[in-house]
Amino acid sequence: MVVEPAPTAAAARLPLPRIRRRRHATALPWFSLTMLTLLVVAAVFGVSIAPHDPTLLNLRAAFDPPVWVEGGSWSHPLGTDNLGRDILSRIIAGAQVSLVVALWAIVLAGGIGAVLGMIAGYFGGWADGIIMRIVDIQMSIPALALALILAAVLRPGLDTVIIVIVVTYWAWYARIVRSEVLSLKERDYVALAKVAGVRSPTIFYRHLAPNILNTLLVLATLQVGQVIIFEASLSFLGLGVQAPAISWGLMLADARGYITNAWWAITMPGVAIMVTCLSSNLFGDWLRDALDPRRRQL
Repeated sequence: MVVEPAPTAAAARLPLPRIRRRRHATALPWFSLTMLTLLVVAAVFGVSIAPHDPTLLNLRAAFDPPVWVEGGSWSHPLGTDNLGRDILSRIIAGAQVSLVVALWAIVLAGGIGAVLGMIAGYFGGWADGIIMRIVDIQMSIPALALALILAAVLRPGLDTVIIVIVVTYWAWYARIVRSEVLSLKERDYVALAKVAGVRSPTIFYRHLAPNILNTLLVLATLQVGQVIIFEASLSFLGLGVQAPAISWGLMLADARGYITNAWWAITMPGVAIMVTCLSSNLFGDWLRDALDPRRRQL
């Protein structure tokens, strides 16, 4: 009778690193989820949950410091600006503009880019050549320069910001979707659909769109932070959202002249932009790992 040797301690520990990596890859990004949830809540409820009216002027309370600085109070936890407006309330109100711009711009840019990318990748030929040459021209122009030109031609405002971002970002979706479709159209189920006489729009809807949805979700999540920074940059330069509307970029523009004696007025909206962008990027990285079966097997 052959007796199998008992597993050694080293052999028993072999599966543990793999298990730990798998748990790490599938663990929810609680920090990013919490921050993004707070952003959505602030954007949905806006002024109704703000401690003060974000447009209310109170010159007696101008430049009140945050609560943790000497002279600060819980009445204005993050301090006030040069006109005595509560910074926390303005950050909450500005979240609505950031979320609206990010939502509409990404949906429109993703939709236009996805449709054109599928047409270019599936049909090829002259359609692919024309669409991809337009993409190459658009991507060769610096995004901020193109945005400044469009914003200067159009009337500054929220609609203009959305149009500028759509024109700037649709090419990224078109290029990525085209590369995905070039691979998908060689699959057997697409070839069988063609042989069966299925029309191209039906193939797009049933076979191509579901297979590129994961890629679009990841790309859209990663671009939330870029779109918010883009909107803040245009508003900071005076070509985006205009007063009396509230935007994080406008808050930075209003406070840049007081950075030496009221650092909190420009730091707090900057921190809001930084945390939002970091959270969206972390969530996008986690979503990419969660939706990729090859990464889930690591």
